[in-house]
Amino acid sequence: MNTFHETASASHQLSRRHVLRGLGTVMSLPFLESFGSRAFAAAAPVKKAPLRAAWLYVPNGVNVDEWFPTGEGSSYQLSTSLKELEKHRDDFMVVSGLAQDFARSHGNGGGDHARATATFLTGCMPKKTAGADIQLGVSVDQIAAQKIGHLTRLPSLELSTDGQRSAGRCDSGYSCAYQFNLAWKNESMPMAPEMDPRLVFERLFGFGASGARGADGARRQRLQKSILDTVLSEAKSLQGKVSGNDKRKIDEYFESVRDIEMRIERAEKFTAQLPKDISVPEGVPDNYEQHIRVMFDLLALAFQTDSTRIATFMLAHDGSNRSFPDIGVPDAHHGISHHQKDPTKLAKLGKIDRFYLRQLGYFLDKLKGIKEGEGTVLDNSMIVWGGGIGDPDRHNHDNLPIIVAGKAGGTWTPGKRVVLPGETPMTNLYLSMLDRMGVRAEKVGDSTGVLEVG
Repeated sequence: MNTFHETASASHQLSRRHVLRGLGTVMSLPFLESFGSRAFAAAAPVKKAPLRAAWLYVPNGVNVDEWFPTGEGSSYQLSTSLKELEKHRDDFMVVSGLAQDFARSHGNGGGDHARATATFLTGCMPKKTAGADIQLGVSVDQIAAQKIGHLTRLPSLELSTDGQRSAGRCDSGYSCAYQFNLAWKNESMPMAPEMDPRLVFERLFGFGASGARGADGARRQRLQKSILDTVLSEAKSLQGKVSGNDKRKIDEYFESVRDIEMRIERAEKFTAQLPKDISVPEGVPDNYEQHIRVMFDLLALAFQTDSTRIATFMLAHDGSNRSFPDIGVPDAHHGISHHQKDPTKLAKLGKIDRFYLRQLGYFLDKLKGIKEGEGTVLDNSMIVWGGGIGDPDRHNHDNLPIIVAGKAGGTWTPGKRVVLPGETPMTNLYLSMLDRMGVRAEKVGDSTGVLEVG
């Protein structure tokens, strides 16, 4: 019969924090049901799954006539654009009436796009400067990271498809730092996001911290086996200690990691074949949709393994002039967003809105597909999706297009539309999210109180 110490040792091997190591690689395992079995109960009682939060930003406002639904409560009617998420209706809420007051001019003239991005997670007024004297405020994700970031390997994860810019002049005299960064550690320090899936992948698995590229990166890649190969023997040993369901879960997890590895490698092969005068970061897919989705895959993996519980992802910066030829919109996004009620421009803007909503649907599918205890990772997440502009032709910063997904560990009840009084600070929602994560904060930017939408 097992002694307590033997049971405790076995329990330790099956804990949620279990990692597989090899050649500098660290792989954290997903939640395993075997850890909660009676055999291990005395040594290590099952803990609740961790609560995660992610803020996802989409630029340039929306076609409001096609985006916003009608009605409220659980009987609301999906709009033309939101029908892209119809199969996920029970997984999200549409929250109408939220505003970011400091995205407005307040006497500072133009710069709505820079202010929209800067205020989205801070609720603070950015100082109008293109110099080094930038000044904003701490973003909600970093407020959380300062309190609970020590519980995970990465305090927070910052992603983008637009790269890093922390200096230079961008929108109407505002520093590019405001327009290209969602996360702010303090009032003068943005948290630069990563756009290269390879570097995100390596950061998640504990090697390549130097970010070596080019010849150095290729040499490292030749010397380093696949991440999965480095931990294979330990993984096989673990497979003999878990239930049949957990074996399948580990297999699915490894398959997901392998798939992401292969997709990044394909992107790198494409990059190597480009003409010498074309520079693309290593590992970045040339197709925008593929780029977004591999980043979502990495974010899902980070949540699945509890590598981080806090993330931001800027799908594109506000003011982005990206075109979308794959969906029949060769025009620049920012250009057509100033539609002046032109039906042709509005139709194209609606296509872009639906493109982005499909990407959200993809991410929700990923999180729903990851089982965790009796629920899923999505059940234990709070996902905020939206942007800092409503109607791009007016550059309004009230009644923002906001979707809130997940069940927040059972404290949110999605599947409805919540209509709030106009001018409700977006940051009030953030206070309630922090509260659910066990983070006590008196204010986030211009917040006036805790907003309960659940």
